[in-house]
Amino acid sequence: MDFYRRAELVCAKIPWGKVASYGQIALLCGMPKNARQAGYALKRDLAGKKAPAHRVVNAKGILTGAASFETYDMQKLLLEKEGVKVDRAKEGWQVDLRQYGWEHTEEEAISFRREFKRLGI
Repeated sequence: MDFYRRAELVCAKIPWGKVASYGQIALLCGMPKNARQAGYALKRDLAGKKAPAHRVVNAKGILTGAASFETYDMQKLLLEKEGVKVDRAKEGWQVDLRQYGWEHTEEEAISFRREFKRLGI
């Protein structure tokens, strides 16, 4: 299985104005315990240079990818440009996952599995 190619396909489907967690990406890739690998894929461009990494946050909605962007606030600015409200929290910048979280459907998950199988990944 090529986790990074799977992550590229999954990340490309995160809707504009929504965010997904690293764990959600890992789950949709078929490796639910590999949230850190999803983060690594985005940080190292292993999920493709066009992956919308700014739309991926941790399980609490905290923006943790600052080191992967040109400036410390780039992720925040990109999300706000898409209409996502980013608030200051004790842990850092945070989005409300109830409001802005990508609620993928079962059909989307099944569709990913079919695509992975078709591509042999």
